[in-house]
Amino acid sequence: MKTRLLGKTGYEVSEIGLGCWQLGGDFGPVGDETAGAILDAANAAGVNFWDTADVYGGGLSESRIGAHAKGPGVHVATKLGRGSGLFPDKYSKDGIRASLKGSAERLGVAVLDLAQLHCVPRAVLEDGAIFGWMDELKAEGLVRHWGASVETIAEGLICLEQPGCATLQIIFNLFRQDAAKDLLPRAAEKNVGIIVRLPLASGLLSGKFDKTTRFDASDHRNYNADGEAFSVGETFSGIRFERGVELVGELRGLAPEAMPMSQFALRWILDHPQVSTVIAGVSKPEQLADNVAASTHKSLFPALIGQLGEWYEKEVKPAIRGEV
Repeated sequence: MKTRLLGKTGYEVSEIGLGCWQLGGDFGPVGDETAGAILDAANAAGVNFWDTADVYGGGLSESRIGAHAKGPGVHVATKLGRGSGLFPDKYSKDGIRASLKGSAERLGVAVLDLAQLHCVPRAVLEDGAIFGWMDELKAEGLVRHWGASVETIAEGLICLEQPGCATLQIIFNLFRQDAAKDLLPRAAEKNVGIIVRLPLASGLLSGKFDKTTRFDASDHRNYNADGEAFSVGETFSGIRFERGVELVGELRGLAPEAMPMSQFALRWILDHPQVSTVIAGVSKPEQLADNVAASTHKSLFPALIGQLGEWYEKEVKPAIRGEV
């Protein structure tokens, strides 16, 4: 597994990481045996960056990770700020401290490798007090590093101006390309590691869905299809499912011959050098091998990357709901 430096953390992380939202059951039920097999597969493949959050399954994802053996050099990142009585307007240093301690207990560690503000409201970021609290809690020894996971580029740019911010987690994929213009270069200037989430647009870019596909009632692709529960951008990158399926059909004609759609989508992300790691979630252990294979492909040709950018502006961007 190839590794990249995660910004100012100094961590060498696998360029394909593991998103652990699925381990909380938010993409449909995942049993203990399957969750364990996924983490076993991550260890075996050298996937050493695992990303979770306190609200995934109400702490279930963190607990499963905490109870599982980890391979050498595994770094576990978690997120805070969407639960624990904090969201949307009750943030305080004491509340955040309590949230971090709860995550550490579930993960079975004394100090968290990386704690990320989890899509907190823009007004809270603009106020700025929360960044000072994270600096103070790092000084207390609760976390080694802190970062932020954001919904929009504007929010990301706010976070990049904070000296203590070590990482930034963003939505970035073939259906959400805007960060390449200003945000990624700015992150490189600030030595902030970029963590890409939703690289397959909630599975759309795997190419395995059609318009008749249906999702479990517990799956956010069902209950948040139109942003009913949280930001619409978190589900299918803000594109209506049926239109997304059509766009994937157009992409098939652009993908290199014999390269699976999911690996094509991941390879495009990896061809942006500012990206440190891509946290692709899986609901079955065998899916991890498919994600890891993207790291072995050669870079896409610049002409193709340019073509994909033009296609995005013309066909995809008009279909995105919500702010990018």
